[in-house]
Amino acid sequence: MAKTIRDVYGESLVKYGATDDRIIVLDADVSNSTKSIIFGKEFPDRFFNVGIAEANMAAMAAGFAACGKIPFINTFATFLNTLGLLSARIYGSYSNWNMKFMGAYGGVSDSFDGPTHHSIEDITIFRSLPNFQVLVATDARHTAWLVKNAIDHDGPMYIRLSRNAVPDVYDDNATFTPGKGNILREGDDVTIIACGLMVKEALDAAETLAGQGISARVVDMFSIKPIDTQLIVDSAKKSKLIVTAEEHSIIGGLGGAVAEVLSANGCGVKQAFVGLNDVHAETGPTDTLMKKYGLSAENIMTQTLKGLGR
Repeated sequence: MAKTIRDVYGESLVKYGATDDRIIVLDADVSNSTKSIIFGKEFPDRFFNVGIAEANMAAMAAGFAACGKIPFINTFATFLNTLGLLSARIYGSYSNWNMKFMGAYGGVSDSFDGPTHHSIEDITIFRSLPNFQVLVATDARHTAWLVKNAIDHDGPMYIRLSRNAVPDVYDDNATFTPGKGNILREGDDVTIIACGLMVKEALDAAETLAGQGISARVVDMFSIKPIDTQLIVDSAKKSKLIVTAEEHSIIGGLGGAVAEVLSANGCGVKQAFVGLNDVHAETGPTDTLMKKYGLSAENIMTQTLKGLGR
């Protein structure tokens, strides 16, 4: 069974923290949930639980960054893009300090805590901040790479993590390049560009579409900012339709980023959007919420067929 993204994240902090004492980990009293506690148990002198004081935590992290440390800032994603936003904007973005904002329980994965805890606008907010990079974890192996990449990159970064175990998309031989998307399946009729949990849904949709005679390329666009402009343009040239799929509002997230590229480069191709359609997500089991808001292979197929006039 696949490991949860949050467990792999905690284990990766320990792995790289063992050889790099610049790594500092802060949490806002949810370390058992974010799994930053795994690091805390191994390196208590570099772990700071600040309590329910997310704004203070982000400001503390700025101080560490100013001293040459690499602070990993942990809490639920919704509290980073609200309570932590002032420090993200002033110290991360404006001052361009080396701060890593780790958004746990992204999307609707904080199922039973409801609308106040679901994070469906975090990508929009963080990608609007100058100097920030914005990335979304796809599966366990990708999560481990994201931690290493965050350490290697000198600059502010927002990484969205999910609460749950997700099916493996990548094997042990997978490679990732900063700022580049990965083509997971080739196709000539339509390109499905997805991120996070929706990547596996996109692959499932492509497999079913193939049975209906529709050839779908599937792209994991885990880097929302910087985004792989060339891959999007190349996909538009060979496709009749671009479909974006994300566990996020369709306003300003992956879909918005792709639309900006298509427009700026004069790509005359239609785009369909799969995501939350300008609503707040309700309370309930994650699978139920995903289905209700169309975050599924079935809805990717529906939007693809509709976009192709089928």
